[in-house]
Amino acid sequence: MTDETRPTRTAVVIPAAGRGVRLGPGAPKALRALNGTPMLIHAVRAMAASRAVSLVVVVAPSDGAVEVKNLLDDHALPERTDYLVVPGGDTRQESVRLGLAALPEGVTTVLVHDAARPLVPVDTVDSVIEAVRDGAVAVVPALPVSDTVKEVEPAATKGDPESVVATPERSRLRAVQTPQGFDYETLVNAHATVALTGDGATDDAGMVERLGAPVVVVPGHEEAFKVTRPLDLVLAEAVLARRRANDGF
Repeated sequence: MTDETRPTRTAVVIPAAGRGVRLGPGAPKALRALNGTPMLIHAVRAMAASRAVSLVVVVAPSDGAVEVKNLLDDHALPERTDYLVVPGGDTRQESVRLGLAALPEGVTTVLVHDAARPLVPVDTVDSVIEAVRDGAVAVVPALPVSDTVKEVEPAATKGDPESVVATPERSRLRAVQTPQGFDYETLVNAHATVALTGDGATDDAGMVERLGAPVVVVPGHEEAFKVTRPLDLVLAEAVLARRRANDGF
């Protein structure tokens, strides 16, 4: 069977093993309630809303895989989409690698999505998938940057003033979101060959870039923002309230 006639199957990996310390003490960030439902459930539903997605793999905290599995069992998810829960690693990079290892044979397109982006519209998900199926090996949704950005020399002591070293041209900058989409073999190769230190990779597309492979951008969406701070939760609740008012979401 040639590549042109090979069936395509899309799966999503959601690394959700982080603690989310910037939201304060308590449950892991992905399990924080948003409109009474854990953010992780919103994120899984957002991915499963695409008819192209046949499997969602949730990478849970290593000591919380059973809890996350029970959580998914307790909430209504589209019947056409399967889901799987696997224990994660110490870094995001390791968790994504473990999620990739759990994918069944036959997956050709992989999306990696932040559990902390629970409100991404299905049109954005579909745009990423379509770009990969059209031949791109790595795709990221992104928005133009509205603020002027400064590159600085980090202060030696926390709280000290930092020196500006450059002002990048704003028209060339993009704020990257998820889901990021990949040709399966390309992403697996990136995780197998790109060794990173510290906290590991925060951006899978960056790993593909380090291989020298091309990464393309498709339009992102303002509602695909990342819930990191308490104020983001307030904004997310407002978005959900507007959706309910507009179309009964």
